[in-house]
Amino acid sequence: MKQLQCATFEGIDAKKVEVQFSATKGLPAFTIVGMANTAITESKERVKSALLSNSFTFPPKRLTVNLAPSDLRKEGSHFDLPIAALIALGNYEGEIGDWYVFGELGLDGNVTENTLLYPIILSLANQGAITRAIVPAVSLPKLSKIPGIEFFGVNSLTDTLNLLRAEELPQSQSHVSTFDFNHVTHNHQNYYFHQHYPLDFSEIKGQEHAKRSALIAACGMHNLLLEGSPGSGKSMIAKRLVHIMPPLHNDEMLECAKLEILEGKEPTFTPSRPFRSPHHSSTGASIFGGGCNFQ
Repeated sequence: MKQLQCATFEGIDAKKVEVQFSATKGLPAFTIVGMANTAITESKERVKSALLSNSFTFPPKRLTVNLAPSDLRKEGSHFDLPIAALIALGNYEGEIGDWYVFGELGLDGNVTENTLLYPIILSLANQGAITRAIVPAVSLPKLSKIPGIEFFGVNSLTDTLNLLRAEELPQSQSHVSTFDFNHVTHNHQNYYFHQHYPLDFSEIKGQEHAKRSALIAACGMHNLLLEGSPGSGKSMIAKRLVHIMPPLHNDEMLECAKLEILEGKEPTFTPSRPFRSPHHSSTGASIFGGGCNFQ
């Protein structure tokens, strides 16, 4: 039995998944077990086409792929690449090592990007569970910002197989540079910030108590409730509060990018700190989301 490492999401954290493969005697069949969702069960057709497009002949055996642990629900098309690689290496007698492999396969065997790769790998890195990984080459600009991991980018299934069988590994794409923003250093940690402020507190005349409250709230990361007559400057102060909040350090910028991806957005890797300024007419559901009972 051969196996590779992959991962899936449980909540907002990644859980390690072992992709195991065996070929046994019996009627020819291809089965994936281990609480896989539709995207993974459909991968059988993508994997078959990718392997056949790369001159691989399926053995007349019963092929079984197990995603362990079996009591954890798995989702994501990034399981395509480890599944296909294990089947293609079924007769390979050498050791393939302890690799994390991620990637979605096209029908021609090309490896494409999956939106969940960045948050999954960042979560694994925060857990100290991953040191090297095979990933789609198109994902390297984002993934290489995660420190402490050797990334090996591949464009096709063939590249992946050559890498897994290689006795000498090529140069990895690991994190070697910092973010290209202004920063200050404190306790050997870089804190990044913008020098462009489209909204400034100097534009607010008066309201010294409110401005000092905003300063204290920004420094201490406190909530702030502004109450007063219409036109007294509440919204003006709230809109400018984000520009005086403490700068972000490297880990916080990576985590913000993760949350952007989970929201379906493209990560910006910006030093602007996340900030919410809801209007007094906002409902509980519009702020926290639906599906819950608000007291």
